[in-house]
Amino acid sequence: MNPAKQAATRAWLPLSLALLLSACGGGGSGGVTVVDTTPAPVGSNWQWQLPSYFPTPKVPDDNPMSTEKVDLGRHLFYDRRLSGNGTQACASCHLQALAFTDGKAVSKGSTGEFTPRSAQGLANAAYHPTLTWANKSLTSLEQQFSVPVFGINPVEMGITDANKGEVLQRIKDQPLYQAKFAAAFPGTGEAAISWPNITKAVASFQRSLISANSRYDQALQGKTTLSEQEQRGQRLFFGEKAECFHCHGSFNFNDQVMHANTRVLETPFHNTGLYNIGGTGAFPIPNRGLFEATGEASDMGRFRAPSLRNVALTAPYMHDGSIASLEEVLDFYAAGGRNISSGPYAGDGRQHPNKSSLVAQINLSAQDKADLVAFLRTLTDEEFITSPKHADPFK
Repeated sequence: MNPAKQAATRAWLPLSLALLLSACGGGGSGGVTVVDTTPAPVGSNWQWQLPSYFPTPKVPDDNPMSTEKVDLGRHLFYDRRLSGNGTQACASCHLQALAFTDGKAVSKGSTGEFTPRSAQGLANAAYHPTLTWANKSLTSLEQQFSVPVFGINPVEMGITDANKGEVLQRIKDQPLYQAKFAAAFPGTGEAAISWPNITKAVASFQRSLISANSRYDQALQGKTTLSEQEQRGQRLFFGEKAECFHCHGSFNFNDQVMHANTRVLETPFHNTGLYNIGGTGAFPIPNRGLFEATGEASDMGRFRAPSLRNVALTAPYMHDGSIASLEEVLDFYAAGGRNISSGPYAGDGRQHPNKSSLVAQINLSAQDKADLVAFLRTLTDEEFITSPKHADPFK
């Protein structure tokens, strides 16, 4: 194992090993679901329902969770009136049945413009210290809200300085919202219906989207047993052959995690060798990872590793949806990157100068790949994708 992989193993091994031992029946009491007893902020009536191995999410001091605020946020999330032309909701690109992705390579905004990147899933977004595929500056759900709502490149929800008053008035005109804003933001009177409070409510709903009841979680809790094939895939995932745990070894199956007790925060981004146009190291414009924000050559092609929870539902994969299936994703990583032989993006990503040293050729048999896919499918949380508390309230 090279030095970079050894360092990554040291960093993640305690957590990865704890997960593996729990799944194999060791590690004490397992993952019994508990009610978090951390004192709630004054005025908050919210309680997290979390497995014992899920830490309490970090919540901004100026936006404490409440059931009324989450309920309001759910309505706003699904309301098409919250777009410039009244045709699109947040939920248009984040479908519950697809773990709050949209099943498309890239999404289409309310005016017909396409985004350059794939819509990310919202499961456990409460634990993400950075949001979107490649932006270190978006560090809260409140900040991120403005990107699809007010962004102009690309246009998504299409709300601008010219029409935001009209959109807000649509919300104010609804008796439903007059009551719900008053309940979510008591004591603020007519000022309750405002863009800052819309932002806080939608962010609160997104924080409530906790996915922690997959078959994998049930196995950790002793409620079920994974099949022999799924267990083989699990051992490969957390073991030194496939080594998936380097970027996907946390309880949330990613490598960027923030919670209420976080003291040391790491926010790695990775170049996985997806492109190397003409052997120059280039990625397709305007989809060049952190480079788009920093202009640093070393940031070309560096993206955030997504959580693998519900990954069987979130195809197509990668930041641009350019890989269609889990099987193809495993082929890509086993090859140590992607070699595109022809066309405008031709180039050998395996030779990209910025490619992470964690991405190297892996000798995986057909059986190994089938076992890994079987394990990844155990991360699907059927309760999460069908729960009425996350569903469209207008249906």
